[in-house]
Amino acid sequence: MRKLLPVALLILALCAFAVAGTAKVERVDRPSESPVVSAVWDVLDAKGYRLTLEDGSTVCELWLRKSLPSTGAKEVEGVLFPEIAPSTLLGVIFFPKAASDFRGQPIQAGFYNLRYELLPNDGNHLGVSPSRDFALLLPPASDHDPSSQMKFEEVVSLSRKATGTNHPGPLSLVQAGATIPGLSHDDQDHWVFSVRVPVSGEEIPMGLIIKGTAQQ
Repeated sequence: MRKLLPVALLILALCAFAVAGTAKVERVDRPSESPVVSAVWDVLDAKGYRLTLEDGSTVCELWLRKSLPSTGAKEVEGVLFPEIAPSTLLGVIFFPKAASDFRGQPIQAGFYNLRYELLPNDGNHLGVSPSRDFALLLPPASDHDPSSQMKFEEVVSLSRKATGTNHPGPLSLVQAGATIPGLSHDDQDHWVFSVRVPVSGEEIPMGLIIKGTAQQ
């Protein structure tokens, strides 16, 4: 029995390691049914990404735009992705279960459109994020035209419908990690999905915090 004990402990350790697993990025097809209108699906890549953490839980599925229009800008102070115009549709995200945005607000399970926006450069949002770049969650039922360019307040107002609060639902955009596409975990307990997004013929590395909140 004493000889068997170390072997049993080793087996348990290996089982625990197998359960823990590793974070995964898998390609997935578009769903057969969703509240997202066909005009939006038409501009998105047919293949999306399923993002699964080390504990085996799927955080979300994400479909990105085939090609994003470019502003032509190369550098704007405090902005990571100046090539993308504010309010541009980035893609569609699906949460299989309740989640939370970067503010820590609860987000119901389901589909949401993602539109690019910038924090106002007015001094009222200092310290919220290292950059001004965000993807705001919008209800698909309120966002039918992928080519529309909205004013900031309009995007924010629609995003409030996604949260059901007085605040929009942001997901923070950050610099991409070393592995693309890939998932990484930073020292602030953020899970970052890194991917290349096509912008007018160029591929730009981008990171999206899919789980984790702003430091309080």
